[in-house]
Amino acid sequence: MKRKKVSIVGAGNVGATVAQLAASKNIADIVLLDVVEGVPQGKALDMQEAAPVVGFDVSVIGSNDYQDTAGSDMIVVTAGGARKPGMTREELAENNSKVLLSVLDKAMPLSPEAFLLVVTNPVDTMSYVAYKHLGWPRNRIMGLGGLLDSSRFQTFLAMELKVAVQDVSALVIGGHGDEMVPLLDSCSVGGVPAEKLLGRETLLRLAERTRRGGEEIVNRLKSGSAFYAPGASIARMIEAAVLDQHRIFSVSTYLDGEFGQKDIFMSVPCVIGGGGVERILNVDLEPEEKTALDHSAASIRKVIRGLGY
Repeated sequence: MKRKKVSIVGAGNVGATVAQLAASKNIADIVLLDVVEGVPQGKALDMQEAAPVVGFDVSVIGSNDYQDTAGSDMIVVTAGGARKPGMTREELAENNSKVLLSVLDKAMPLSPEAFLLVVTNPVDTMSYVAYKHLGWPRNRIMGLGGLLDSSRFQTFLAMELKVAVQDVSALVIGGHGDEMVPLLDSCSVGGVPAEKLLGRETLLRLAERTRRGGEEIVNRLKSGSAFYAPGASIARMIEAAVLDQHRIFSVSTYLDGEFGQKDIFMSVPCVIGGGGVERILNVDLEPEEKTALDHSAASIRKVIRGLGY
């Protein structure tokens, strides 16, 4: 059987982490692409040399040539700049949309059957831009967001209770940013509602820390941003789609009436498998959760309108 192929555009910290994790899981052959000559080649060779130790047998190649991505089953776009101090979301979106569109025009014609996973920030807006530009069915385009946010929420809950993170369940939906919506009533620990163990006030405090999770890391690092947890989340999404696992994750997807939202990308619980975003789980929200989701959607639409869509 022919191996699957995944191409990652952007060989920075996030892209390289995704490549390393995806290779170590034997998910697919990996192409790591970047415009900087030598960087993807060097990182890819370093990863490939770990194969005997880690025990994977997929190939990892680095390239500056989009032709090497041809025939990919999934294209992951991590390329783009980070938000700098004083920069608005609208400015970030304008700058990164140019990068994204350039990548799409070069990569997607070479892999017309691929799924697209957008990581470039602001991810919900960039996913929308990709959807409008490509005109593909919505199941073939997804964005990082809710899975990473949910992972952070689970981590903080486990740390607070001093329990195994595997026994913690938490779900975050909405936009990937300050307006994300942690679903507090859905949190559980070993099947017990988290509020019964922590109380509402503590749960709210941890939800707020989740909203500031990325910012907290940036502040601690002083230079740069998170890449281990984002990389792990992206690798998990790749694995679910490429290996047809039918996993339920909160991912940014195009909504056409689900959750009361239309013509927008934002994170909601989805079944991810060989058909991409195979199904959206359109669950009922509490009134305050619906209000928060509407507020999140309004923030995303403001940025989208700033790009002229």
